Amino acid sequence: MTNQPSPRLGAQPVPGGTRFAVHSTAERVELCLFDGEHERRIAMTRDGETWSTTVPGTDHLYGYRAHGDYDPARNLWFDPTKLLVDPYALELDRPFVQSPRLARYGEDTADIVPRARVVAPLTGSPLSPLFRRGQLVYELNLRSFTMRHPAIAPEQRSTLAALAHPAVIDHLRKLGVAAVELMPITAAIDERHLPPLGLRNAWGYNPVVPMALCPEPVPGGVAELVATVAALREAGIGVILDLVFNHMGESDVQGGTLSFRGLDPEVYARAPDGMLINDAGTGNTLDASRPSVRAMILDTLRHFARAGVDGFRFDLAPVLARGPGFDPNAPIFAEIAADPILVTRVMIAEPWDIGPGGYQLGHFPDHWLEWNDRYRDQVRRFWRGDGRPGDLATRVAGSADVFAGPASRSVNFVAAHDGFTLADMVAYAERHNHANGEDNRDGHADEISWNHGVEGPTDDPAIRAARNASVRAMLATLFLSRGTPMLTAGDEFGRSQRGNNNGYAQNNETTWLDWQNRDEALENFVAALSAFRRDTPIDWTDWLADAEWRTLSGDPMGPEDWDGDGFALHLPLGDESLILRFDRHHGVSAMRGVVIES
Repeated sequence: MTNQPSPRLGAQPVPGGTRFAVHSTAERVELCLFDGEHERRIAMTRDGETWSTTVPGTDHLYGYRAHGDYDPARNLWFDPTKLLVDPYALELDRPFVQSPRLARYGEDTADIVPRARVVAPLTGSPLSPLFRRGQLVYELNLRSFTMRHPAIAPEQRSTLAALAHPAVIDHLRKLGVAAVELMPITAAIDERHLPPLGLRNAWGYNPVVPMALCPEPVPGGVAELVATVAALREAGIGVILDLVFNHMGESDVQGGTLSFRGLDPEVYARAPDGMLINDAGTGNTLDASRPSVRAMILDTLRHFARAGVDGFRFDLAPVLARGPGFDPNAPIFAEIAADPILVTRVMIAEPWDIGPGGYQLGHFPDHWLEWNDRYRDQVRRFWRGDGRPGDLATRVAGSADVFAGPASRSVNFVAAHDGFTLADMVAYAERHNHANGEDNRDGHADEISWNHGVEGPTDDPAIRAARNASVRAMLATLFLSRGTPMLTAGDEFGRSQRGNNNGYAQNNETTWLDWQNRDEALENFVAALSAFRRDTPIDWTDWLADAEWRTLSGDPMGPEDWDGDGFALHLPLGDESLILRFDRHHGVSAMRGVVIES
């Protein structure tokens, strides 16, 4: 592989036809054009490690076949019987399906591997993002959010277009959502162990190529993405895409040959002994120290930015900066900052992976936001009863011990897609993941959760009231903290996964939101919290210098008071003070002539 960034790749309409270009270290590459099941193969011309050809017409379904040595011991996987998806594909004609044939040398896969569809690349400069730091982010999975929504027609459920439904937009606006953060909508493949269990990956964190939209949730392709983003934007709601650049779904050496492995296996990082590095815990890790990989990542971000999205959340983001160790000055950060389109987008890191030194909270660039698991854990501990008020105060203050600067970069959350739901957090002391088929070994074993004396659902009014109070206290803390709040869809009305804290394989009613039986009182409480935050003239990312910390009785905090039952935070508000009380025995209230009941 050369050390120079690739020229423009992918399938692009040109005068008189379509130019196809792909990066490959193979000895020979063929373009495969499909008319139904009929396949026509066209030899491509090599220029370094870029292969290209131009053919008449633009209405094509296509893939590639690569010829060369097959010797996995030497990281050579060239097998011309494998139909390969273009790494720069934008749309596919069918979803990926898992099959043992994908990994067997010499078995043709043209009948099961998706074909890419030629789509004209988006051009022009995108509008400025609507979302601003400090506003509400709403994490959302298309399937779980829409599958049981009574206002959405059955044929539109689970699709991206459903987010443009007036009932959905009304709900988002009621909550004061500034941006929806969409869990992955690019084409992914189920992990190998799921089909034998009769399960499907419901989350999408196992992509095969980075840009291709999955035809199940986005049947209308790029046009559906552009239209839905525009409809949300017209309602004042931005879109953040959750993207996966840490690995691809070809997995380890036992996995299938679907795209990169068959074209250029060096995109996957390897240890000195030749073994695949597995910093993502999924079998392989993309090597972002290679310029061609970084160019692909930046091309992907530009494509989605031109579709109108406000920004991106990066799954297991330290992988972006590994070479092999994490480097806070990795080239990709400077390349994003120097790009005239990407510098305007919102960048959010999940700042950990499972590789050596993989926990990197606070070490991403100053203009990035970061998911803050310390906030999650210490808010939970305080309201469970075993956390110090001093620790809670640090998190409420924007985690100033982690994020330097006047405006906190912390993305605050108490529950996310990964782990217990907010309602389950106070109803289950242990995970209940048996339906995942892994003997309840998967998911977090040490969740900070509690059940108020009864595991799971109960009709006991006292326990139900205690759980409700705990949930409201955590929600109030979230909306009254310095930083950027994030709420996962359904937590505003009591979504439950019946104790399953790893719902990735439950594309069923375990994860589908129950709109008919939602807790509307809790939903209204969240809407009031959001409105209070929005309407109170305080910079919720930058109030630290003006804060006064007092005891619950109003006295200045002394060293011994940080181990008590709570504290009161006084913030100047014109000639008045906004007083935020965090009291373990009585919940949270905010006072300025207004009291938020908790």
